[in-house]
Amino acid sequence: MPTTLYLIRHGITEWNQKGIYCGRIDVPLSKEGKLQATRLSRKLRSVRFDKIYSSSKKRALQTARIVFGDSKIIRLAQLREVNFGVMEGLTYEQILKKYPAAYRKWFKSPYSNPMPKAENLNAFKNRIEKAINGIVKSNKDKTIAIVCHGGSISIFLTRILRNKKFWEYIPSPATATIVDVVHKPTSGKKLQINYKLRKQKHLFVNIYNKKS
Repeated sequence: MPTTLYLIRHGITEWNQKGIYCGRIDVPLSKEGKLQATRLSRKLRSVRFDKIYSSSKKRALQTARIVFGDSKIIRLAQLREVNFGVMEGLTYEQILKKYPAAYRKWFKSPYSNPMPKAENLNAFKNRIEKAINGIVKSNKDKTIAIVCHGGSISIFLTRILRNKKFWEYIPSPATATIVDVVHKPTSGKKLQINYKLRKQKHLFVNIYNKKS
């Protein structure tokens, strides 16, 4: 039996709906976000999950509770969204007024041009990879739900797809991105972990950014 990951993005928040950057700030689901999570719970009803993990942020925990009811949810702070630094709490338009040059550079090349006080994307990628690799190593041949954030999922997909197209893989709110895990033995005692992205039925969307 292969290990399977369901990477679930939390339902939408009011800040998402208004195009406000939200990473480290702890905002709850909106009314629509709760409805989205309820619809997702129906879609996943037939799947038997062995373990459920969630980011420690309120919007992820609320989604996990709606989707999985009274099931045990393991909180993992390392799954939290990227820290957007000075962009936190601001809209696209507000950021362009306050930090026009820095924002355009960051939007064009986010890995090499971090915004002031923001988490470096390479560090973010390493954090998410370490968290998910740890989950996988502890749950071989199981079906795992990981409820987290759009950026957390996207940055992990860039690792699987071997590129840096961070903005292209932000999943829609309250959707599950399915990843199969293959453990291959190496010359030593360690197992090599390989990830394979399943063909997705949902769209990847970018709800924050617009072309400047």
